[in-house]
This record gives sequence, structure tokens and C-alpha cells, in this order.
Amino acid sequence: MDNVVIAGVGKSIPSKVVTNDMLSQIVDTNDEWITSRTGIKQRHITTGENTSDIASKAALNALENANIDALDIDLIIVATCTPDMFTPATACIVQKNIGAKNAFAFDLSAACSGFIYGINVAKSMMKQNNIKKSLVIGAETLSKTLDWKDRSTCVLFGDGAGAAVLSLDQNEGIIDVICNSKGAKWENLTIGAKDINNPYVDEVSSINHYLQMNGGEIFKFATVTIVKLIKEILKKNNLILDDIDYIVPHQANERIIQFAAKKLDISMDKFYINIHEYGNTSAASIPIAISEMEEKNLLKRGNKIIAVGFGAGLTSGACLIEWTK
Repeated sequence: MDNVVIAGVGKSIPSKVVTNDMLSQIVDTNDEWITSRTGIKQRHITTGENTSDIASKAALNALENANIDALDIDLIIVATCTPDMFTPATACIVQKNIGAKNAFAFDLSAACSGFIYGINVAKSMMKQNNIKKSLVIGAETLSKTLDWKDRSTCVLFGDGAGAAVLSLDQNEGIIDVICNSKGAKWENLTIGAKDINNPYVDEVSSINHYLQMNGGEIFKFATVTIVKLIKEILKKNNLILDDIDYIVPHQANERIIQFAAKKLDISMDKFYINIHEYGNTSAASIPIAISEMEEKNLLKRGNKIIAVGFGAGLTSGACLIEWTK
């Protein structure tokens, strides 16, 4: 059993819904402006739960979907750019919360590509080290990083978590993964950390701790990258678009997906889109979407899916999956 499959998926979404009209009461914007530029109608915002809390709930839901116990989990990876704290890893807090005492756990930071990076790392570790079952979680509380007076960013993001149980199997579920980074462009999307402030510095650094984004550069990067990655993973695996049942893109902006559909000469129906409901949940967006598809019984055994992500770093990645549940 040297292949890896997705054995179960789950999600957790904060109950607080913030509509575009609600945002218009605190920042100079309106529903038409947001919807026409992004496709977002609302987002879910935490009212106190931190990243580890919603990650733990998503993990438990994925375990239930896979019909396995937390004690069966050997590895936990949490992909997040909004951890509870610098240390310990959010994954270690999740380990305690769900009772996965037999696992080892760590975080991975690749922003909106984080879940795909996590799948790649988990798959490699499982095949090389005979790790039988893993949890890969994408979880974000981006609301704690936003400047709620900045209409160019605060309208785009939401909170949420999605999780997948990976299992060694005779079937080939996760067929291929591609990961890329373009570090030369890192300054286009940032969330500042702590200032450098110690007795030996001449001048304390002043870091902006809010999420900051060069929207134009990110849009250009995303529209080129999504098309390039889909074509690359198809070519690597001797497939064509007609072989793919669904493309699950990172839910950043519906216009990016429309651009990709046009460039690929395919219908928007090929893409699973839920950005209108959740906004951009970064590393959580792809696993939330896959979990939602499972809940709606859209995924059938043998379906082929391409998940594709892109974000800060600048990172990007694509994953070719055959659904085996």
C-alpha cells in the first residue's frame, strides 16, 4: 500500500455571517462594488474562536467522515498564516483538542497555497516513512489581521477551516502535486510580525501588522498561474481537460476564475465556486470547497479533480486527485 488517498473531509465555519451591506456600515463600500469586482456576497467571521478552535472542529468532522478515531492519526499538518501564536504550533494545540496523542504535529506556512503544500508534504512523508494516516488542515482567522478601515482588503477575506484525512491505500487517490514559489515577489502580499526591538538595535523597526496587498500584482500573478498550473499537471499526467470532472480553485476572486475559464476555453461549470458564501479564506478555501462538494454528494468514486491554489510568497500549487470514497 504505497499510494495515498483522501479518506475523509470536513469543515468548520464560524456562525457569524457578515454581509456586504453590513460592511457598508463600517467602511466606505457597498454590495454592488464588492460583488461586481470579486463575486463575494458575504463572509463568516469569528466572534472569539481562534485558528486552533475551528481547525479542531474541521478535523473532528473529517475524522467522522472517514470513520476513524483520532488515535489512528500519525501526523497532523496545519496550513495557516494566522496561527494562534508563534509557538507552539497550532497543530500541537489541535492534537490536544482532538485527542490525537499518537501523532506528531507541525504547522506549514504557504498562505493560500498552504493546503496543497500540506498535501504534498504529508503524501511524501507517508510514503517514505510508512505513516498510515494523516490529517492535513487548512485553517485561518484572517479577520484578526485585517485593517477594518481599509476597504481594499477587509471586504475580501473570511474565517474558516477545512480538513482532509489521508490514508495509505492500494488505490492511487492523490495522483500528483506541483508546488512553486516566486519569492522575488514576496512584498506584494504580507502580514507583518513582531518589530525588531532589543537593547542592541539603534532604531526599533516599525512593521505594519495588518494584511497588506498589491491587488493588481496579485491578480496578474493569479490569472497567469492558475492556467499554467492546470495545463502543466494535465500534461505531466497525459490527461486533457475532458478527463477532469471538477477544478477546485482557491477562492480569491471570481474574476480570476472567469479569466482562467476563458483562457482554457472551458465552461465555468467545470469550476466549483463558493466565494460568494465565504470570501477568501486563504489556506482553508480549497478544503472547505472539497468538503462542501462531499456534503452535496457531487463527488463520485472515480471522479478526477484538480485543486489549484495561489497566494502570498508568492506561492502556488496544483493537486490532481482521483476520488476513491
